[in-house]
Amino acid sequence: GALLLIDEADSFLRDRSHAHRGWEVSQVNEMLTQMEAFEGIFIASTNLMESLDPASLRRFDFKVHFGYLTREQRRTLFARVAVAPPAGEHPKQVLDQLDGMDHLVPGDFANALRQLAVLGQVATPAHLLGLLEAELRLKPGASRRRIGF
Repeated sequence: GALLLIDEADSFLRDRSHAHRGWEVSQVNEMLTQMEAFEGIFIASTNLMESLDPASLRRFDFKVHFGYLTREQRRTLFARVAVAPPAGEHPKQVLDQLDGMDHLVPGDFANALRQLAVLGQVATPAHLLGLLEAELRLKPGASRRRIGF
């Protein structure tokens, strides 16, 4: 009845065709053997699906891809965590800016909220949008265009 979760599983299941040392191949072989022998539920997560050994993919009954938040998901999450906007802030402009942030994930919101807590700031729409934009600028592959009013 056990459940085993390995985060960043790519470190154990890297494609063996790219191995440079014998131990790298042995490590993946051993992990594959242990996955087959494990009688509980095994869950692995990775952001590097394309780097996994093809043999490992055959050992997972289900493969689930979590993409970026949709426009509606971004708006819903933003509405949950942002406090009421201060006077003079235009909700349409805030939503337009948020709508342009198409590479956000829930973790980006969590990072922004932690930063605000450390800084002792309130999660106003402007503060939150600024931190989310900063998160996006650091993401590989995310749009580098300036997001703003």
